[in-house]
Amino acid sequence: MFFCQRNRLSRFMCPIQHLLVILLIVGATSFAIAADKGAAPSISWNPRQIKVGSPCLFKVEFAGAPSRVAAKWQGRDLVFFFTTSRHVWYGLAGVDIEAKPGNYKLELEATMADGRAVNAERKIRVLPSAYKTVRLKVPDQFVEPDAETLKRIEVDKELKKKAFAHQIPEPQWSGTFRPPLTNASATESFGVRRTFNGKLATVHRGLDYHAKEGTPVLAANSGTVVLAQALFYEGNCVIVDHGQQFMTLYIHLSQIQVAEGDKVAEGQQLGLSGATGRATGPHLHVAARWQGAYVDPAQLWALPLPRVP
Repeated sequence: MFFCQRNRLSRFMCPIQHLLVILLIVGATSFAIAADKGAAPSISWNPRQIKVGSPCLFKVEFAGAPSRVAAKWQGRDLVFFFTTSRHVWYGLAGVDIEAKPGNYKLELEATMADGRAVNAERKIRVLPSAYKTVRLKVPDQFVEPDAETLKRIEVDKELKKKAFAHQIPEPQWSGTFRPPLTNASATESFGVRRTFNGKLATVHRGLDYHAKEGTPVLAANSGTVVLAQALFYEGNCVIVDHGQQFMTLYIHLSQIQVAEGDKVAEGQQLGLSGATGRATGPHLHVAARWQGAYVDPAQLWALPLPRVP
C-alpha cells in the first residue's frame, strides 16, 4: 500500500494514487472493448421458417466491423456483403427444390479489421414442401428427340453450363425482386412434378405466367445478361446474372431484345412472351437460381431485400 504525506493539498490524490486510478480505468475500458469485439455475432434469417425450394436472406450483426464475411450453406460457398455499415452483413441464398428436409448448418467465418478470425455456427431446420403432379401432352420430338436434335441439346447444355459458371463477385441486384410481368397471374406453380405424354417426368423449377404472345417481359432486378439465344427445350431464353451467382431465367420468349453482356436495370424490357421451345401454348416461364439451386420465384418476389449501394 502507498501512503501520501498529508498537507494543505491533502484533499487531492497523490500522483501515485492518481496514476493507479488511471491505469485501472484504462485497463477496464480496454477489457470491455476487447470483450465487445470478441462477442459472438447475431445471426438471423428471413423467412424464419425455411422450406425446401425457399430463397432466404441471412443477416449477421457484429459488435466490430469485419473486412470479410463468408459461410458454407447447403454445401455451397456464400459470400456476404454490407450496405451502409460494416457491422451488418447480408447473404442471399436458397434451398434447392430437390433438397431433403432436415437440419443444416450455416458455418460462418468473418475476418475482422485486425486480422482475427471469428467463427460461428447455426443449425437451421429446413422444412418439407408439398408439390403436386400434373400430366401434359407435347409433340413427340420433345419427349423422344432424334439423333440430330440430341446433338443440339448437348450444345445447349454447354451454353447453359458456361452461363451458369459466370462470376460476378459483388451483388448487382438492389432491393426486392419484382415479377417480370405486370398484371399477370401464375398458371402453374413452382415444384410441380410433370409427366410429358406419360413418359418423361420432370420437376417444374420455375413459375409459369399466363401471357399472350408479345407481352413485354421485364428484368426482375438489375444485373448482366449472360445468355440470350434460342435453345431446344427453352426456346428463346434470357439469363440475367444478378451477382454472386444468383440468376433469373426467362424462357419461351417470342423475341429477345437484349444481348449477352448487356447491363440491365430492374424493370428493363428483355423481350416478348411467346411459345417457343417445349411449350403447350403462349406463356412465360421464369426461374430463379442460386449456385445450381432452383428456388421459388414467387417466394423471391415476396422476400424483402436491402438496397445495395
